[in-house]
Amino acid sequence: MEKVDLKIRTKQFAVDTIRFINELPKSKANDVISYQIIKSSTSVAANYRAALRGRSSAEFISKLNIVLEESDESQFWFEIIEETSETKDPKKLKQLLNESNELTAIFASSLKTARNNIKNTKP
Repeated sequence: MEKVDLKIRTKQFAVDTIRFINELPKSKANDVISYQIIKSSTSVAANYRAALRGRSSAEFISKLNIVLEESDESQFWFEIIEETSETKDPKKLKQLLNESNELTAIFASSLKTARNNIKNTKP
């Protein structure tokens, strides 16, 4: 996947998450979950952009680690929503859960590749 495509995809994930969360029923639990998932999903996009601007391979890998953690955390919160909340749009929830899973897999693979590239360039 091209870096530009992934940049757009992560931003869309954040936007879709915010729109979905805004439709959840109001409750104390949903308020906490909403806050957490908005933070993690927007962090995926923001930190991926920062990774692309990394000044070194080490900085790129460091930011990509954050992206991986945040995409996995987003997946966790979507699983919690799936198990505890009544949503108006269960289809959208499944799509977001799937997207967070795919992004986590993409970034795990990207990190592995980036680490291997560094190992292979060392004398």
